[in-house]
Amino acid sequence: MRIRKSGFRRIAVKLQPVALDERIDAIDMMRGFALLGIFVVNMLAFHTPFSYIDSYSFFEAPADRAAFKYIDVFVQTSFYPLFSMLFGYGLAIQFMRAEKRGQAFLPLAVRRLLVLLVFGMIHAFLIWYGDILITYALLGFLLIFLLRLPAVALLVSAILIYAVPHTMFLLASYMAATSGAPFYTGIEEVISSYEAYAQGSYSDIFMQRFADWYNTNNLGNALFFTVTILPYMLIGAAAGKLRLIEQAKRLWKLWTALAVIGLGAGLLLKFLPFLWQADYFTQYLQDFIGGPLVAVGYAAVIALLAQNVYIHKLLRPLAKTGRMSLTTYIAESVIATTIFYSYGFGLYGQIDVVTGTWMAFGIYALLVIFAELWLTRFKQGPLEMLWRKVTYGTKKSTPSGS
Repeated sequence: MRIRKSGFRRIAVKLQPVALDERIDAIDMMRGFALLGIFVVNMLAFHTPFSYIDSYSFFEAPADRAAFKYIDVFVQTSFYPLFSMLFGYGLAIQFMRAEKRGQAFLPLAVRRLLVLLVFGMIHAFLIWYGDILITYALLGFLLIFLLRLPAVALLVSAILIYAVPHTMFLLASYMAATSGAPFYTGIEEVISSYEAYAQGSYSDIFMQRFADWYNTNNLGNALFFTVTILPYMLIGAAAGKLRLIEQAKRLWKLWTALAVIGLGAGLLLKFLPFLWQADYFTQYLQDFIGGPLVAVGYAAVIALLAQNVYIHKLLRPLAKTGRMSLTTYIAESVIATTIFYSYGFGLYGQIDVVTGTWMAFGIYALLVIFAELWLTRFKQGPLEMLWRKVTYGTKKSTPSGS
């Protein structure tokens, strides 16, 4: 995506100053958008053994190959970095608000993260193995001790933590590619997934779910997750300390540059496996350099669009879904596993990529409607209310009109 300077001037005349709560809406719009992208990618793992396949050759139908290509380029590895940055942004805002009010931030932050960890454990072990909440909670404990650093120090730390190990990983991927190492496909794991999720008992599904979770979240991958997701959080925290989203109108040149560079360079890198060849090197460039660049580009586009009063109104339903991010994220998993697992409709392995993608959009649309209706009555989503109650010991949230 390219935004010409002259074209932006034509848009800029419609920009109007917005109140602080509307500027916060832009953060929720980003969250809502991220939840949609995450669900589209996760849908592949809900109805196929996606963790164990060579995704470039597994799908045989031309329509499925085309659908996967565009998911891989425009969605995969671009939305969890965006959500991770927003997680850091939100923690930084909470930290600054606590400092301004003279409140102790650390005890409340620890309690919030402990509750989030419990939500993640319930989600990972009783609903779906692809949980990200446990990772966010554990890395959040590291992040809250770094929030006293100035924004520049947070940004420099993020770059160093990310660049050094990922340079080594990139070199390793290049060596693997030049040696002709094939992509891994776990035949036994694929068969086991089909047997458990499509036909097995709840006990079978539980054991398979745990095996799938541990396959990704073992101790060997802990360092990789730390040097990948923590930097995203640190970048978000730095942006939060600078209040970049709230000042998007004044900083439109910065956000425009981020949109152009992020989407231009990021999408070029993400197309590499299809423009050149699919190997470990191009896939690594695609996922861990192109992915976060596109995430920044998406954030920049939303930050700019949210400043337009008309587009702002159109995106308000997305913002309401973002306000209920925990509820929406868990609900996506509950609905999808009920559709695909044997204790529900048992459709695991029976639908194609195109159908699954359209189902993701349809389910998400229903959750947007639910958020719209729920928030006309309450100030928070149901799980957010529970999270707050357990953390702060407050009474049940009152209707928003009271």
